[in-house]
Amino acid sequence: MVSEVRLQDVRLPRRREEAHKGDFGRVLILAGSVGFTGAPTFAARAAVRSGAGLVFLMVPEDIYAIEAVKNDEAMVFPLPGDAKAAAVAALERLRGCDVLLLGPGLGLTPFAEELTLSVLAASRAPTIIDADGITHVARHIDILDKLSCPVVMTPHEGEFARLSGDLPAKGRLRAAADFASQHNVTLVLKGHRTVTAMPGGRTFVNTTGNPGMATGGSGDVLAGMILSLLGQGLPLEEAVPWAVCLHGAAGDLCAERFGQYAMTPTDMIDALKSIMR
Repeated sequence: MVSEVRLQDVRLPRRREEAHKGDFGRVLILAGSVGFTGAPTFAARAAVRSGAGLVFLMVPEDIYAIEAVKNDEAMVFPLPGDAKAAAVAALERLRGCDVLLLGPGLGLTPFAEELTLSVLAASRAPTIIDADGITHVARHIDILDKLSCPVVMTPHEGEFARLSGDLPAKGRLRAAADFASQHNVTLVLKGHRTVTAMPGGRTFVNTTGNPGMATGGSGDVLAGMILSLLGQGLPLEEAVPWAVCLHGAAGDLCAERFGQYAMTPTDMIDALKSIMR
């Protein structure tokens, strides 16, 4: 079953008067590396702006000081320099969290690969695999069939080609649906009319967004939004396609305000103030 998702389809739940921050999710982001300090910040700020109650951000210790200065609303912690110790620290933090985002700007080093695979294998929380996390999984694709947690993957077409290799032959809808079914994951195939394929066979096609969003950092914003809505307790079939739709709508508002050439991921996060209303 294929459904189009429009902004008017998004129905975020009304918050209870007596609610507190713990009611809206404790979410964890493992991200960042030297040269890629923007990705974790975009993801964390997007998670905060889209309503997450508590956002924890863990980054390699050599960029910790940078991220601590850049992030006020998220709580930033350093990962040890040894991959095994880093995985232990991350999993300890994850025990108190509801959802995990793994991969934005994490890098393609042996440290990042070992950390990704170790945390993913042990995770019991719903886990979003994005960016460099996808590249590491693509090298060990069988791990997807052994996991004990619900998984959301957010590849662009180049990353999906590394995962599957059959996009041109099948087309976006069929390729995404087949991969989701084969590996029991929710797949967000980004691009024009982003496709969200659920493992049960349902597929959503997004109707928002524009070419001005084709810029570094835009995907990190989306990953943080998916993390946030899942952390707030929305079911997968609502949280993921709705986050995609809201993300595209924020991009459309930025294009209207600034034009497609000048808009930035920071603008998209700021636009969520209007879109989430």
